[in-house]
Amino acid sequence: MNKPIGVIDSGVGGLTVAKQMIRQLPNEEIYYVGDTLRCPYGSRSYDEIRQFTWEMTYYLLDKDIKMLVIACNTATSIVLQEMREKLPIPVIGVVHPGARAAIKLTKNNRIGVIGTNATIHSHAYKHALKRINRTVEIIELACPEFAGIVESGRYTLPDIFDHIHEALAPLKESSIDTLILGCTHYPLLSSIIQEVIGSQIKLISSGDQTALEVSAILDQQNLLSTKKSVSHSFFTTGSPVAFRKIASSIFQEPLEHIKQIKL
Repeated sequence: MNKPIGVIDSGVGGLTVAKQMIRQLPNEEIYYVGDTLRCPYGSRSYDEIRQFTWEMTYYLLDKDIKMLVIACNTATSIVLQEMREKLPIPVIGVVHPGARAAIKLTKNNRIGVIGTNATIHSHAYKHALKRINRTVEIIELACPEFAGIVESGRYTLPDIFDHIHEALAPLKESSIDTLILGCTHYPLLSSIIQEVIGSQIKLISSGDQTALEVSAILDQQNLLSTKKSVSHSFFTTGSPVAFRKIASSIFQEPLEHIKQIKL
């Protein structure tokens, strides 16, 4: 079915998921909405997160998408089940793919999860991990400022090392062997997080796994595109200039077709 796939996120973090989808599914057209004006979502109320997520979804539904990917851990934690029940198209979140990848990699059954306040307080990853393996031990840690560091474009600056080191200190003595980056902004900090947490700990980013799940569902439901030429579109509620700068850094090439929208 030659319709676009919709991808939504609180800001630019979901581009790490979109990038993997574009790499793994070159025939698929992606329509991405990043709510950079109201990012981050992690410190907002559940009602606000739910409202904002539905507003982005309605915008993309008007563009006749065939699938929705909620590339935001916070929104996935709060709204995924509701959207699956109400929408006539497949809806994919980023929590379960990340949880499955962590279960496969852990050797000692001690898994850490870092995320926004809302994601951590929802215990979405804990529930997902326990459904797969009830014996696994989960250590959850909120890192509410990490998403803001990425959105502001400061994730390449050396002075954030001390901040990240301090934030992750509670995990240093936890004996985890696997750490889930429970926010799609966090992969952009992965090199620093790895340095702080130690090279022996495996980091899990949900981008790769989510793209694999998208591919499998499209195949199962006969929705794979047959297009030979695609053009992706990116929409932001904030500054398109700031969005383009970070997006081009993520994709490592200039990004076109960026439009500012009002939800």
